[in-house]
Amino acid sequence: MLPFDIQSRTRFIFGEGTISRLGALASEFKPRRVLLVSDRGIMKAGHYSAALDSLREAGLEVASFHDFAENPTSAMVDAGVQRAREVKPDLLVGLGGGSSMDCCKGINFVYSCGGTIHDYHGVGKATCDMLPMIAIPTTAGTGSEAQSFALISDAETHTKMACGDPRAACRIAILDPELTLTQPTSVSALTGIDAISHAIETYVSKRRNVISTTYSRRSFGMLSQGFSRVLTQPDDLEARSCMQLGSCLAGMAIETSMLGAAHATANPLTAHHGITHGQAVGLMLPAVVRMNGEEHASWYAELVREVDPSVQTQDAPHRLAEMLTQWLKEANLATSLAELSVPAAGIDQFTEDALKQWTGTFNPIPLDANRVKALYLSVA
Repeated sequence: MLPFDIQSRTRFIFGEGTISRLGALASEFKPRRVLLVSDRGIMKAGHYSAALDSLREAGLEVASFHDFAENPTSAMVDAGVQRAREVKPDLLVGLGGGSSMDCCKGINFVYSCGGTIHDYHGVGKATCDMLPMIAIPTTAGTGSEAQSFALISDAETHTKMACGDPRAACRIAILDPELTLTQPTSVSALTGIDAISHAIETYVSKRRNVISTTYSRRSFGMLSQGFSRVLTQPDDLEARSCMQLGSCLAGMAIETSMLGAAHATANPLTAHHGITHGQAVGLMLPAVVRMNGEEHASWYAELVREVDPSVQTQDAPHRLAEMLTQWLKEANLATSLAELSVPAAGIDQFTEDALKQWTGTFNPIPLDANRVKALYLSVA
């Protein structure tokens, strides 16, 4: 059995309507001023107002930052740091999807410790204690609320930088499934596929351990129960709860084990063609499962048995790949590069870029140019 060294740094609070507790929870840190980081879509959904009201009812002074977008860049983090320097907060709140939480963490790195976000690319590079942060996810996908990493894109090169440090972990995560009811179906689909990819990749990671696999298996079971239901019955709060908790558990698994080849091969598609992350990782995942399944069918069998106890070990990788493809079709997502108008002529460049991705080093089968190119060709 592999050794592990795990410390839970985040308090998790789950339940319908729990956003109303934000003000009381924030007050526990005795802040003079709070910076609320949320994207403008959250304002339209009404969640920003709910958070703001709760904070103000607790007697807290609140400033806000909204000037960022999906896949936040280093320039957006810079803008957020400038806003933080203006208002001088001593508590941060990230409200929204993974981009809101990542941007908030990125701001925290630079505002608390100085320099630029590039200085924190990697693990353990924070030079001081950071401000406490509360995360409130409104989507069920990234599991960022359970991770000490911020994923920020370089504004010039579009390279994704994973900036991680234990001190960046959220102090509190509020999981309110009612907040996910406002997601458009397309967002539920993309974030849901992302969460499923996290459950699967963490289960077979080189750093897998008894804690991470426990999170991954339960995550996969819950996500499998909820995914199709939220697409066809978007007001099903039980299904929304399955997705939100499944996403969070997968995030906890990432924190203790890491990802793999599906993420390594997806990132170049986003960088070069702007393919949304959930679509890109969903496209690559069935091919990666088939490749890894050549040596690790038993691991995939353990996962699939969460939903199909009768599956035979040798059949599990193919069965899982088929399940993933079916989910992609239910979500109206592409299953080939051609459907996305991505020319096969770019595969050599994608391969080169994928081999530079940190996440690929955790794949259970070592990646090389031939294997990675074969993955892209299989989905061309």
